[in-house]
Parts: sequence; structure tokens; C-alpha cells
Amino acid sequence: MPNRRKFLRQTTLGSFGVLTGSLWQSACNAQTLPAYKPGQPMVISTWENEPANAAAWAALKEGKSALDAVEQGVRVPEGDPENQTVGYGGRPDRDGRVTLDACIMDHLGNAGSVCCLEHIRHPISVARKVMEDTPHVILAGAGALEFARAKGFEEEDLLTEASRAEWEEWKKEENYRPIINIENHDTIGMLALGSDGNMAGACTTSGLAYKMHGRVGDSPIIGAGMFVDNEIGGAAATGMGEAVLKTVGSFLVVELMRQGRHPAEACKEAVMRIIKRQAYQDIQIGYIAMNKAGEYGAYCIHEGFDYTVSIDGQHRVLNSKSYMK
Repeated sequence: MPNRRKFLRQTTLGSFGVLTGSLWQSACNAQTLPAYKPGQPMVISTWENEPANAAAWAALKEGKSALDAVEQGVRVPEGDPENQTVGYGGRPDRDGRVTLDACIMDHLGNAGSVCCLEHIRHPISVARKVMEDTPHVILAGAGALEFARAKGFEEEDLLTEASRAEWEEWKKEENYRPIINIENHDTIGMLALGSDGNMAGACTTSGLAYKMHGRVGDSPIIGAGMFVDNEIGGAAATGMGEAVLKTVGSFLVVELMRQGRHPAEACKEAVMRIIKRQAYQDIQIGYIAMNKAGEYGAYCIHEGFDYTVSIDGQHRVLNSKSYMK
């Protein structure tokens, strides 16, 4: 959703160094959200996704699993045509085809994923079917669509008039080339902690707008776009998938939490490794993370990265500048 994007554009690693001090603050306190209590359910997601969090929270309050919660939660933006970065209404690839990626993971380490899936509004639900009904983890392209059909998913045209019009303009301005920048990609990643102490995660996206057909980013890749270890916690990524893939970012965040890092500190370290190793300029990378103690946090290359946290039925959009101790 472009109106939430308030990034400070930067083009050199030197300019990033000026920002790091202001980005790292512990400004969130008990006045923002109720203090987490052991045994409470909890939900965290990327960006301003309060409706998604509310749906996930409702599932948890009904006694459903964390896995049910994250699926129901991310289905909300998947079905929202106004959200042009996920599901129905997502921006197409450079050939005008809407291709979707998603993954899901439960507390036992089971996982399912779909890549480059067309014509299905809710790829997260197909990913869950891959996890539960096949011996595989990932299905891609035509095979993923064939599987979805066999499972009774309805096919439809996912390209809305708004996204079609933007694509037509892009073809004129960009000479039919996929451009990597901070304005045309996004994701919803979600983590849920149930009252039973079990955690699950989900991630879903329409990927980089105007990408080459067949391009797959980090979102459907377990350990890159999202990862859950029920002993430690979980993490999810958003932003430029190529950079996240090369550092297996979400797995890294969880492993840093295993070593005792606070979730926000772990997210920061994962971002800094990208900054140190990658040559990309003018990009956005953000992580959210939550551990089994109910601590959570986020970090992003650019200021303006919001994430949504739900505790005790209250949903708040926080900035990556802040985190709950």
C-alpha cells in the first residue's frame, strides 16, 4: 500500500551510517501495548496490517491453533484488491501476469510453499495444503496451479483495473525493464504465538512488481522470507527478496535469538550483514521477530518501517525505531 511508504531514500553505505543511531531506540513502553504475560496469545506482522492481526487474534481467541491464526490473518490482505503487493490486485510481472508466492510453517517444523502461482487468490491456503497433503515443501508454477485445482481452489483473474493501469504506464516509462528499487515490492509476514505456547508463521506476496516472469523472491523460501523454531521463536522478512535470499535472513534472526539476542537486536544484525555484503543501493529490507518469551522487535534499512503487534486483544502499529522489552 503506497501511502504507508515513508522511506528515506539513500544511495550509499555512507549515508546509512548517519541513520543508524536514530533508528535504534527502545521507545515502546507499557503505555503503547499491555505487557505480555506468559500463556497469552500474541500476533506480530509486517507493515500496517491491523485487520490481518485482528483476524489472526480472533482465531486464537476461538481456541484455534497458531497455524490457523496466521493463515486466516494473511488471507485478509490476500483478498484485498486495494493492497497491490499481495494476492488479488497484486502488481503483475513485466508480462502483465500476477504471480504469487507464499509459505507457511507450524510448530513442528512442517512447512509448505508455492512459487509463481497464478489465478488463485489465496496462495497461503494452497501452501498449507502442500504442507499437509503432500510429501513436498515447495510446488511451483503450473504444477502448483494444477495442485490447487485438484484441491478445489477457484481460478480467477487476479489483475485488477488499477494494477493493470499502473502496469501499462510502467511499460511506457521503464521501457519494459524490471527495476529494483524501494517502491514496488512488499510482503505480509506474520508470526503467531498461541496460548498453548506453540508458534507458527506465514508469508505471502505478489513479489517484485514488473519482475521477469518466473522470478521468485525470498517470501516462499523457508529460512529466507520466514522461519519458525518452536524452541526459540520466529522471524519474517519484507523488502528486496534477492538480498534476503543471499543471507537466509529469517533463519539468521532466529539463530541470533538462540544465542541470546533480543529480537530487535537480532533483526538489526541481520540487516547489517546485508549492508556489509551487498552492493544494492536504494533498497528496503526489514525484519520482524518474536521469541517464545513474548519479546518482539523489528529493524529496517530505512526509517518508516511499520509493523503491527497484537497483545491482549489490542492491535498497535509500531515503528522499527521502537520495540517492547
